[in-house]
Order: sequence, then structure tokens, then C-alpha cells
Amino acid sequence: MSSEPRTTKRPLAFALFTIIAGVVGFFASFELLTEYIKTLQNPDYVPNCAVSILVTCGPNMGSWQGSLLSFSNTIIGVAAFMAPIVVGVALLAGARFAPWFWRVYQLGLFAGIVFVFWLFSQSVYVLGTLCPWCMVVWTVTIPLFWITLFHPDASGAIAGPAKRREAFKTLLSWSWVIILICFLVIAFFAQIQLDWIAEFARR
Repeated sequence: MSSEPRTTKRPLAFALFTIIAGVVGFFASFELLTEYIKTLQNPDYVPNCAVSILVTCGPNMGSWQGSLLSFSNTIIGVAAFMAPIVVGVALLAGARFAPWFWRVYQLGLFAGIVFVFWLFSQSVYVLGTLCPWCMVVWTVTIPLFWITLFHPDASGAIAGPAKRREAFKTLLSWSWVIILICFLVIAFFAQIQLDWIAEFARR
């Protein structure tokens, strides 16, 4: 079965999206890291994300869930979000990655989205909080995963049969629906458990 050659056109929109998502995720992770360091330096320090009892990041940073690998998860975020930034800049510069690279990158993003949903479950069902900076990380990780899952095959960055490429183009066109569903699922379960709508209505 013949395969189509990889495209030579630079994926401008995808590259810019990847960079922006990476920068936003890096910024949120860095803010969490700096706030975590400040709380270590001064136990009485009130983090800038402490909006209310429900909307705060203090309990998350001080919990074992916030240091899953025996060090702050914020360090993982700061390091991990460098990857999409570098990938996006490289694509803008005209880089073409091998199929194995895209699969490894997708695997890394898959680990990221699994981590996000686990952290969400722990935050909502165990800690009973909504961490603002964590939610920013969730907001960029989810679309990063789904769009990157489909784009390399849909764009021809990973060569394959024409029918396969068209199938991935269709999946890519529906990716925002999948992303929206993920956001709605998170909002639904957070509402059921924490009633965050009532919390924001009181403010």
C-alpha cells in the first residue's frame, strides 16, 4: 500500500498554538512553584491563589498529592511545558520530526493528561479544593494532548495512506468537541462534589 509523502508546508497555526499553550502552562507551573517556595520560607504566607476556602492552591501544594515523586509537582510542570515550546519553535523554524519523535511526544502528552485527571480527582474528591493555577494547567494540557494526537497524521508529518490521513483530518476537525466534552466533564463532577457555582455566586 502506497503512502503519501510528508508535507513540506510549515504548520504555522499548530506551531503557534503549541507555543502559546506551552508558555501558558509554563507560567502557571512557575507561579505555583514560586508560591510553593514562599510558603516553605514563611509558613504564614498566604499564596496569591488563595481566593477562598474552596478556590485555593495551599492545600494542594502541602499535600502528598502535590509532591507525588517526593518533590513538588510544580517542578515537573516547569520542566514538562518546555517541550511544547521547543517543539513549536522548531516547527516555525522549519524542522521536520521523524515519526518516532511524534509518537514519543504524544506519549508524553498522554502521561500529562492522565496526570491532570488524576490530580483533578484528588483535588476535588480528596482535598475539596479548586486550585486556580492548577486549572490553568489543566486547561492547556487537555487541548495540547488531543490536537497533537491527531495533527501529525492529519497534516502528513507522519506519512501514511490517503484514507488514514483523511480519517485523522476528520478526527482533528472534531478535536475541539472532544476538548469541550473534557472541560464539561471536569466542570460537572466539580459542581456535583463542590458546588463551585454557588461559591462563585456568593462572591
